[in-house]
Amino acid sequence: MSQKDETIPTTQRAWVIEKLGIPRQALRLHENRPVPKLETGQALVKIQAAALNPLGWKSMGVLPQLARAKLSVPEYDFAGVVVDHGDTTFKRGDLVFGSLDPFFALNSGEGTLAEYVRVPSSALALRPAGKHPVDVAGIPLAGQTALQALSTFTRFEANQCILINGGSTAVGMYAIQIAKAKGAKVVVTCSPRHNSLMKDLGADETIDYTAAPLHEILTRSPPDPQFNIILDAVGLLDPSLYTHSPAYLAPGGVFVTTGPQPKSFSANQLWLAFKTAVAVARPAWLGGVPRGYKFIVMQTNQRDLDELRELCEAGKLRSVVDSVTEFDNVLEAYDRSMSGHAQGKVVVKIAD
Repeated sequence: MSQKDETIPTTQRAWVIEKLGIPRQALRLHENRPVPKLETGQALVKIQAAALNPLGWKSMGVLPQLARAKLSVPEYDFAGVVVDHGDTTFKRGDLVFGSLDPFFALNSGEGTLAEYVRVPSSALALRPAGKHPVDVAGIPLAGQTALQALSTFTRFEANQCILINGGSTAVGMYAIQIAKAKGAKVVVTCSPRHNSLMKDLGADETIDYTAAPLHEILTRSPPDPQFNIILDAVGLLDPSLYTHSPAYLAPGGVFVTTGPQPKSFSANQLWLAFKTAVAVARPAWLGGVPRGYKFIVMQTNQRDLDELRELCEAGKLRSVVDSVTEFDNVLEAYDRSMSGHAQGKVVVKIAD
């Protein structure tokens, strides 16, 4: 922290994970948590808005405090203003957005449900011109995941046909817009109540996944031409959509997933996880699925944040905001995020 800057306080208000459990059990608001000191390649950001991600509240229930470097502040996404730039290329007063790398957050104890956060410059970018922090705070993590799923993990080309399973998820909503901006035909799965939103975001077709198992719907009525990419933004544990994919995923096509996510440790969930592992590991010459399978491990970087900013400024990408909650009411925000009824990002307003 710069010695010349006396306007930066030494302490801040921050929500802190104190124990294992759901947010209402795990979190407590600390009034005097130290403002972090900068290390090489970092900037200090005063946070104006932060967005909740499922990764945030799920990690509270599975990562005991012993696995953390210190009492941790949750969450990753933010929009704010640089108040100390250290040795980075940013300057004081820059309006920025970004996303902490989850491993950095785990090791440092840093998170974005606080008044200040120190951010590696690689996880920071100038935010879209003229955009309110509430409107862009939820873009970085899910937006980069969608962008990398389409540009890093696949051979994405214009005029391809893409299926996005889970169009109403945060990753799904950004993936729709990114794919359309790149010239793809986009088919999404969603419940009927989300049809109008999916079309508004650019989807060409929607499939009601509640009507029947999705792999059965697609096998009975395969697309013509077949999909070039299937992006599973739900995190299916059941491997059926992948194992039946030769019926609707073109040769050379790729099945990309945000990762199989068990809902519990029940025998059924463990069996599905085992089936998925076998399906992915078995080579085609031994009867395995003759289609590629990729698991996304998002890596935050300034290049992708800059591309997301450019798409926003061009009017080709926007964030759907479900609700905005005041900082003192973070627990209510988590209730909304965990309810399964949020349509878009749940955002926490931290500063004007």
